[in-house]
Amino acid sequence: MEMRTFELFSVEHIVTFLVFLAVCYVLVHFRKSLKPYQKGIKWTLFAILLISEISHQIWVVATNQWGVDDLPIQLCSFSTFIAMYLFLKSNNKLFHLLFFIGFIPPILSMVTPEMVYSFPHYRYIKYFIHHAAIAWAVLYFIYYEGYRVPRKAILTSFLTANLIAAPIFFINIFLDTNFFYLANPTESKTILSFFGSGVWYYINLELAALFVFFITYIPMWLLLKKEKRKSEVA
Repeated sequence: MEMRTFELFSVEHIVTFLVFLAVCYVLVHFRKSLKPYQKGIKWTLFAILLISEISHQIWVVATNQWGVDDLPIQLCSFSTFIAMYLFLKSNNKLFHLLFFIGFIPPILSMVTPEMVYSFPHYRYIKYFIHHAAIAWAVLYFIYYEGYRVPRKAILTSFLTANLIAAPIFFINIFLDTNFFYLANPTESKTILSFFGSGVWYYINLELAALFVFFITYIPMWLLLKKEKRKSEVA
């Protein structure tokens, strides 16, 4: 049962994603009621992120499947480590980067996951709860700790992401890996599969990243606009 091949948009996939959205709604809509439980939410998310990274390494080693491509250098791992750091120490500029790489990208990864195993396999559960927790962490920082992102952070975060990606590109060449999916698209059918190959793949990757950054900022812009309007009325 646990070795079944993952089916995109199967009932279990859709239900899993709807559960993710339901938790997002609860975190945002009932934030005032949940304020007394803020510390519990904080450390629960921290624990999920930490356990996700550690348990993955344990599983691939225990099943004799560990390879250099299991090093925690994927985008989700970067987002995980940034979020964990922010749970321990405040840093506005670091949150700006997390906001852009840790919200829509994990959601897109859940919509078209690079997944082989189906529910209730460990890899399925770990993949979805890990990516979900990254996005939940972003919402937590915004609605429970008051982090905000200025418009200029779109460009600065985009440039920062490219600076991080540059050495990753050469690591991929040296280790024959595909961290950040900079070497080629995913093996499974995902959004990246439509980006072409060669130079066009990188051009489309950059354009898509910039587009995602702009789209990601829209809710933040609306939130800041709403808060400004409230402060002016008050």
